[in-house]
Amino acid sequence: MRWALVKVSLAVTVMVVVAFAIPLGLVIKEMARDRAFSNAERWAATIGPTLSITTDRDSLNRAVQTTEVGIEGRMAVHIPPVADEPGSLPLEIGRRRAAQQDLETTRRIGRASISEVTGGFALLQPTAIASGQIAVVEVFVPEDDVSNGVATAWLVLAGVGIALIVGSVAVADRLGVRMVQPAQRLAGAAHDLGEGRLGVRVPEEGPTELRSAAVAFNSMADQVVQLLANERELAADLSHRLRTPLTVLRLNAASLGEGPAAEQTRSAVEQLEREVDTIIRTAREQRSQAQAQGVGGAGPGAGCDVSDVVRERMDFWSALAEDEGRKVRLAGVERPVRIPVARPELAAALDALLGNVFRHTPVGTAFSVDVHNGDDAVIVLVSDAGPGISDPKAALVRGNSGDRDGSTGLGLDIVRRVAESTGGDVRIGHSVLGGTEVRIWIGLGLDGRRTAGGQNGHRLGRRKRPAGARRGSGLRA
Repeated sequence: MRWALVKVSLAVTVMVVVAFAIPLGLVIKEMARDRAFSNAERWAATIGPTLSITTDRDSLNRAVQTTEVGIEGRMAVHIPPVADEPGSLPLEIGRRRAAQQDLETTRRIGRASISEVTGGFALLQPTAIASGQIAVVEVFVPEDDVSNGVATAWLVLAGVGIALIVGSVAVADRLGVRMVQPAQRLAGAAHDLGEGRLGVRVPEEGPTELRSAAVAFNSMADQVVQLLANERELAADLSHRLRTPLTVLRLNAASLGEGPAAEQTRSAVEQLEREVDTIIRTAREQRSQAQAQGVGGAGPGAGCDVSDVVRERMDFWSALAEDEGRKVRLAGVERPVRIPVARPELAAALDALLGNVFRHTPVGTAFSVDVHNGDDAVIVLVSDAGPGISDPKAALVRGNSGDRDGSTGLGLDIVRRVAESTGGDVRIGHSVLGGTEVRIWIGLGLDGRRTAGGQNGHRLGRRKRPAGARRGSGLRA
């Protein structure tokens, strides 16, 4: 594109220069010719008054020698013989260069004419004399006078034309660079993005069209990064939720006793749990540096009954609590409480918190779940009598597992994202039982049910507790 612009500019400028320079050069040549002959006519006119008074040779010689061209020998006066005086001869003053025929023709037509002679031109100017006849004043114009200044003017025109051509080529080249470089950067960025370098962006500069293309490319790259981040988040969350059935299998396998089958079962469960951990950690390590944002949401009126979900999940976990001798208290679920959170999302958040209680507190540690319904929010409190969390702020950071063995650091982040999807938050403190208290603040809309949905736009179905299952599962924070 750059060289194409240069070639087009070169061709157009050359045509313009040729179209104007050639006629202008011809005009300059004609002006120099007219100037030379105008000067000759002016010198010839200076002899007219003398001729109208006298035709005396001496007088005419003196008059001719008083002119510049006369001194240079370039003026002559031709007087015909007197018609009334038989035997009179023509009078010639100065050197004659024009042909006799040209002189006669000038007398006959009665106006000035130009005759080409050796070395230049002769201006023949007819002038009436006292005897009523026509004398001819001849002024010689050298070739150099006719072309005086023409060569210089043509050189100036040629220089101006060349300068215009060079300037237009330079301007076209700069314009081409201004157009080509953004296009090259855009192509290079597209190539880099195709090779997996997701952080590449294009400066939004250049012509309007290329700026629009750069804006569109950057927007597309942001969308790609966002989608990849969402997919990685989803993969990590899906893998994390597999811990619920895995914990059931692990605890049930622990009660199988001794024997080859029991050992094989426990070994298979441990291997499966390691694979799930690997998937979670890999998804976390590959996550984009950009903060993942929600790209989907439920429509108006979407949500669930928090009391119903809490009762269901507590029924699920109560069997394991009974086996481990944990005291359980449930309060605030006597009446329906509608919240703008999808049922699977709330169930996953409760599973994460209750699973933490079973995994990170000693056997026999009591816990409780309380639901408080306010005018603009619903608060769910999950408390335990365990050792507590030493750094509550760090525990809420996604991927930060702290010092807990086998933790992926995703469970509390799932809870946090569910709360923040409604404009609420999650806080960790000390419970009245002596351990950790996790408070989930779920915001409500002005009409009592705010539109909400899970972060990252995914909806996961709730796993039903299998018939006869005696143990629950935990999601690790």
